[in-house]
Amino acid sequence: MKYYKELAERECFTRAYVEELTGNAETASSLLQWYQKNDYIKLVKRNLYVTISMETGQTLPNRYRIASSITDGSYISHHSAFEYYGLANQVFYEVYVSGGKRFNSFEYDGVIYRYIAPRVKFGVVENSDGIRVTDIERTVIDGINNFEKNSGLEELLRCIELIPYINEEQLYDYLKRYDKQFLFQKTGYILNHFRKELRLSDRFFEVCESKINKSVRYLYNGLEYEKNIFDNRWQLVVPENLLKVLSQGSEIDNDL
Repeated sequence: MKYYKELAERECFTRAYVEELTGNAETASSLLQWYQKNDYIKLVKRNLYVTISMETGQTLPNRYRIASSITDGSYISHHSAFEYYGLANQVFYEVYVSGGKRFNSFEYDGVIYRYIAPRVKFGVVENSDGIRVTDIERTVIDGINNFEKNSGLEELLRCIELIPYINEEQLYDYLKRYDKQFLFQKTGYILNHFRKELRLSDRFFEVCESKINKSVRYLYNGLEYEKNIFDNRWQLVVPENLLKVLSQGSEIDNDL
């Protein structure tokens, strides 16, 4: 079947690619219509197609490959990046996508693709399979910065717990680029609980601490209604025992 091999190798493609492949806009339109009718390809969203396996009838590209193809420059971020690296405790039925052009959330094959506007433009790697994703250090910083809006604190802690190593110089460089005092506070406080496992030095935490003034913050919204304590070093009101959820496997909202 003409062109199927090329489309299967590509996995995700746009109309422009098919026009380039066929050399003719009218031929491309006919091919797209016929292939969709016969379930050789499917439309994910406007001008984004995926190839369907002739053997299994399933979509060839995985969710991460699709996410990286939504727009030019799209990449996987936040909890979805933890998933990609095999560090997530839970697999969500949505993929967080940053970079490229903003798009409205949409669903394909039971998965919701949701755009999160990036505050920074660094820490993105592209793998040989065409998947773009934030590196581990950027993923940790994004996760700490936005855990209330996507994964939640419990899931974030479980993801960090599984990280075997992190580059503290790169981590600190990203913190400086974010340039948010509250993020220095949260990062120092949370990662201090994993300093041995992540092999983070005293210097890393000292530098984070130097960026904090006397502004007191709650670690997350609603904490004032839970058992909490004040952490003087990080100028944060925090849960009475942050790692209780990891040691007992219980819900933070119920146990802290």
